[in-house]
Amino acid sequence: MRVDGLLFDKDGTLFDFGATWNGWAAGMIARFSQGDTELSQRIADALMFDLAAQAFRPESFVIAGTNREAAEAVASVLPGSDVDAIDKALMLAAADAPLAPAVPLAPLMDGFRAQGLKLGVMTNDTEYGAKAHLTEAGVVDQFDLIAGFDSGFGAKPDPAPLLAFAQHTKLAPARVAMVGDSTHDLIAGRRAGMQTVAVLTGVALEAELAPHADVVLPNIGHIPAWMVD
Repeated sequence: MRVDGLLFDKDGTLFDFGATWNGWAAGMIARFSQGDTELSQRIADALMFDLAAQAFRPESFVIAGTNREAAEAVASVLPGSDVDAIDKALMLAAADAPLAPAVPLAPLMDGFRAQGLKLGVMTNDTEYGAKAHLTEAGVVDQFDLIAGFDSGFGAKPDPAPLLAFAQHTKLAPARVAMVGDSTHDLIAGRRAGMQTVAVLTGVALEAELAPHADVVLPNIGHIPAWMVD
């Protein structure tokens, strides 16, 4: 096989980004604005969210950013706000977001495990949110390491959290594939000396991802065929 380990991004990779997060974000904007339509628009603009389309704009930093960055954006336009309180509110609410797995995750991860692969998740979401989502999806025990931006390893596109996975699993970085839907994922993978697999279940298009990827796949369900190709 091409690899001994797979390190996955979460949102847009394990879970379809738009189906999971667009409706949730619209609800959070409504919660923070409390019926004030002008404030709702300011929050949406700060998050680069299109209220009319009920979707994140493709260039939104939220897509690949951290929970803290989103909290800071909301706080910047919310009068008298406490960024720490917003950060916590987003973290807790995100853990209950309605998940839309990109493919059936349990059988896919079972297959990877049966092949002896080491598996990990590195997300710019919180570790709390990642573990909650993977628990709900029934796959939390399949991973050797689950890390968020707040786990102490850093955040993508820094390669440090990716290298932490390689060190934790005692794998050479070159034998690990970083799988993600954003340039943050792929740039981090390249910087870490890993193979890079792009998937199209996020917001970014193939033309944006291809220059940073060894392969671009429709979704993670195509990885088994790529590994032995």
